[in-house]
This record gives sequence, C-alpha cells and structure tokens, in this order.
Amino acid sequence: MNAKVKRQKSKMDTRKSITGYLFLAPFLILFITFTMIPIAVAMGLSLTNYNLVQTPEFVGLTNYRNLILEDDVFLKSLSNTIIFAILTGPTGYLASFMMAWLITLMNKGRGAFALAFYAPSLTSGIAMSTIWLIIFSGDRNGYLNNFLMNLGVIVEPILWTKDADFLKWVIVIISVWMSMGTGFLVFLAGLQNIDPSLYEAAKVDGMKSRLQELRYITLPLMKPQLLFGAVNAVVGAFGIFDVATSVAGMPSPNYAAHTIVAHLYDYAFIRMNMGYASAVAMILFLMTFVIGRICFYVFRSEEE
Repeated sequence: MNAKVKRQKSKMDTRKSITGYLFLAPFLILFITFTMIPIAVAMGLSLTNYNLVQTPEFVGLTNYRNLILEDDVFLKSLSNTIIFAILTGPTGYLASFMMAWLITLMNKGRGAFALAFYAPSLTSGIAMSTIWLIIFSGDRNGYLNNFLMNLGVIVEPILWTKDADFLKWVIVIISVWMSMGTGFLVFLAGLQNIDPSLYEAAKVDGMKSRLQELRYITLPLMKPQLLFGAVNAVVGAFGIFDVATSVAGMPSPNYAAHTIVAHLYDYAFIRMNMGYASAVAMILFLMTFVIGRICFYVFRSEEE
C-alpha cells in the first residue's frame, strides 16, 4: 500500500513539474534564443578574424590583446564609458527614486507630474538630443548662450558640443534626463503599492518624520523595485550611444564622447570587423554582468 501511495505521489509531482516547465517554456525559449545563443556566438567570434565575407579565422586572444595593448581609441572609449556610467547611473537612479517619492507624497497633480517625468523615455535618444541641441547651440541664438550673455557671465558664445571640456557634461545632462523613465515608473508603482496602514501603525508607535518612514518602511519594502531600477540604470549607463553620437557626431571631437558601444558600432557596421567587434561586446558584457551581480548582492532580500 505504501509503495502504491508513493507511486501516485511521484506521478502527481511529475505532473506538477511538467506543468511548471510548460509555463516556463516560452520564457526559456526566448531567453536561450535571443540571449544565451547570441552571447555564445559573440564569445566564439571574439576569438576569430571575421569580416562577414571570408570564413572566420581563429586567432585566439589576439583581438583582446590588441584592444588592451594597442587600441588607444578603445582605452579612451572605456574611460569615457566608465565616467558616463559613474555620473549618469547613480544620478539618474537617485533622481528617479526621489522624484517618484516626492510625487507619491503629493495629494493632487500626481498624474501630471508623473507624465512630465516619464515623457522623455517615450521619445528616442536622437529626438530628445535634437531638442537639447537647441539649448546647447554654439551660437548666440542658443538658449543657454543667450541666457549667460544677457547676464554678463560670458562675452562670446561657448561651443558646448564642439569643445571637449564641455561636451561630456552636455551628454551627462541629457542622459540623466533620458534615464528618468522606466526606473521612475517602476519606483512610482512600488511606492503606491505599499500598504498605507503600515505608515499609520508606525506613527502610532512613535515614528514622526518622513525620512524615518523612508528608511524603516519604504526602502525595505521596495527592494525588488530598487533592484530592477539598479540593473536598468547599469545597462542604460553603459549603453550610452545614440545620445552621444547625435550630439557630438562620430567620431566626436578628440574622442571626448566616444563610448564602448560607439567603438563596437564602428568596427561591426562600418569596418565590418565582426571578430574585433565581438571582443568589444564581450568586454562590455562582462562589465555590466559584474556590476549587475553587485546590484543583486546589495538589494537582495534577507531570506534569499
């Protein structure tokens, strides 16, 4: 009898497992097809000399050696990408959360303010950069130059998008504004889903300030949204390309706005050197993967 019960239980467990795998199948198929296989192919191509016409020629780690030891433009793009990531990633992340938190505290006008902050993400980076170029135009008619000249701060117009000293800051400002989209919406949804009774109970227990509520209630309950926002910010910060190229062109003056993605695009779609471009892609993948794992470690729940 016990053996029969065990067989029946085993069949039920098997059916449950099959059902679970069937529900997971669409995601697994898409993930393997569009993520795992491309990564594996890029890893293989990064060890070859391949130009889309000839058969790939295995060259081992030559592409990586050339990138690190001989490609000064890549090292410049790596430096620029890290600077952009440090400036735009945390800034956009914190700004998105703070704006979402402040809007949640408002009694009226939440929808209008939410739309205002989310609207930039509805347009492409090129379209948004075109609008910002009017502000940072290098002639006297540029809004910023005209404003500063009227105040007497500057005498001659500044070439904001041509001078390497100012160009990076222009891209950082535009990128931060563009980054306040998906992350902001996720934070806003997470904040609005927190049970208000928790805040009421905290007030009864003696909690008096909004900052205390933020520290002891809001942030602990929003770890999933904070994790998603962090990963999204990392990917966006390391993937800066269209904003930089539309503002500064390609190549940019003194390669001041040349990023890893721009370097990858250059070798993949202009020079058609897919092996070298794949090596660039693998380095970018490893950077984002490592920082993504750090984000998982920081924002993981205590029970995980």
